Amino acid sequence: MTWLAACVLALAAWPAAAGTYTQTKYPIVLVHGLFGFDNIGPVDYWYGIPSALRADGAKVYVVQVSAANSTEMRGEQLLTQVKQVLAATGATKVNLIGHSHGGPTTRYVASVRPDLVASVTSVGGVNKGSAVADLLLGVAPPGSLSNTVVVSVTNGLAAVINFLSGGSGLPQNSLEAAKSLSTAGSLAFNRAHPEGIPTTACGEGAYTARGVAYYSWSGAKPYTNLLDIIDPALALTSLAFAGAKNDGLVASCSSHLGRVIRDDYALNHLDEVNQTIGLTNLFETNPVTLYRQQANRLKNAGL
Repeated sequence: MTWLAACVLALAAWPAAAGTYTQTKYPIVLVHGLFGFDNIGPVDYWYGIPSALRADGAKVYVVQVSAANSTEMRGEQLLTQVKQVLAATGATKVNLIGHSHGGPTTRYVASVRPDLVASVTSVGGVNKGSAVADLLLGVAPPGSLSNTVVVSVTNGLAAVINFLSGGSGLPQNSLEAAKSLSTAGSLAFNRAHPEGIPTTACGEGAYTARGVAYYSWSGAKPYTNLLDIIDPALALTSLAFAGAKNDGLVASCSSHLGRVIRDDYALNHLDEVNQTIGLTNLFETNPVTLYRQQANRLKNAGL
């Protein structure tokens, strides 16, 4: 075979290979974090990610749970939708990918129904609590007037986001969300659902538990793009971590779950889902690429 003929054959084969790069055995289910939404007008929470995964062969489902509520409440809502995905596709399991509070939410489903879950991937997940939630509860303890005001405002925000994204009717409770995301709340949750949680302060957890594979990654740079109007706010919230490596809302060590792919991408908490509208760090791997790589990782693992 001549060199030219080999090149032609290679080019001819390339589109087929590209079309199966993200083709996992089981459907991928994306689970949003606190105050998350599926879409508000033209802006998707997972900006450009589902379409990129589908383009290369993945079956992707974007679910909507309470924008703000306890991990257990969100987890039960997710479990119902997982069963719906399985019924619609005929699949026996799903690959769950959760961002922020979506991390513990996916872990809940994998813990109570491991038979329905092939893998859990936590992206910037609040797996050992967040100093921001601790600060909120500490400054405005439950029952105080200031806390009442904070809860009223954030509950209203959650309800508006939920309504705009077509998820009306889901219960909202931002105080329960803050409790779940606090250090104390996370530790209590981890005692009930320990799968994949590191036993050391900043190590890795079990790669597989009860038949479910666990992965995680996160960013560690709160301010990444001068054009992103959200970055200054994340720079402020990052002060709650007193210098510890974080993405603006979650400490890097707290994000660890199972196999830690990386915890130091030059991305902030919203960059991790390609927000705001793709205005992320130009000098770091594109977030969409990270999801494609993870889907390929799952595919190669037979998941």
